[in-house]
Amino acid sequence: MTTSAEPELPGEDADRELTVDELAARVGVTVRNVRAYSARGLLPAPRMVGRTGYYGREHVARLLLVREMLAEGYSLAMIERTLASAPPTASSATLALHRALLAPWLPPEPEDLTGAELAARAGVPEDPDLVDRLVGLGLVERLGEGELRVLDPALLTAGLQVVALGVPPDDLIDAQTRVNEHVREIAQTYVRMFLGSGLQAFVDAGAPPDQLQRVQDTVSRLQPAAAQALLAAFRTEMASAVEQAIESVLSRLGEE
Repeated sequence: MTTSAEPELPGEDADRELTVDELAARVGVTVRNVRAYSARGLLPAPRMVGRTGYYGREHVARLLLVREMLAEGYSLAMIERTLASAPPTASSATLALHRALLAPWLPPEPEDLTGAELAARAGVPEDPDLVDRLVGLGLVERLGEGELRVLDPALLTAGLQVVALGVPPDDLIDAQTRVNEHVREIAQTYVRMFLGSGLQAFVDAGAPPDQLQRVQDTVSRLQPAAAQALLAAFRTEMASAVEQAIESVLSRLGEE
């Protein structure tokens, strides 16, 4: 993995604030792109003097990282989600580490659709209260009048498959809310394990660049390994729960 490096400038030019035109020229992008990235929240706000914005080192570092991620095939939506929790004044090295650790865990690209389209896919009447519950679950965001953004289309697809089996949407949301609570605890368990197995030592050492690739490789392997272990445990517990439920139902039928 490569990391963004801010161009070195001699003397006091290294700390000189830049106008938007100078920033664009420094990084090698268009002013229009700089404004578009700013509108999406990919760049920290500039220091304003009247109607003129001034940009510093942190803006150069962030813009270089955005350009690099675009070159690697990231979409703007993916970059936006990757950087959403990063400190606005983080260095290029910190941002690169943030990307390396977070990117493998991000869900697929979000999907935009209308409330009517969502209801049609679920095979139920359009219901604003149901959408409110999906928003509360963190699955959907409201974009505007009737416009929605599904943050995890894979989870939505799985949910629609369950609804197609005859499970009422409200019951499914109740169940998914409880599942999310357990999954959150499981995720924290794995994170604590990962922190204790090397990441904390890497951070305490100041995130040495020569060890970054090793950490990134570990994160990449941890994701499928954790998912496989969780699925295997779920299958075992699901088989036991189904067996108990079937025995209970058959027992009641026998009594009748």
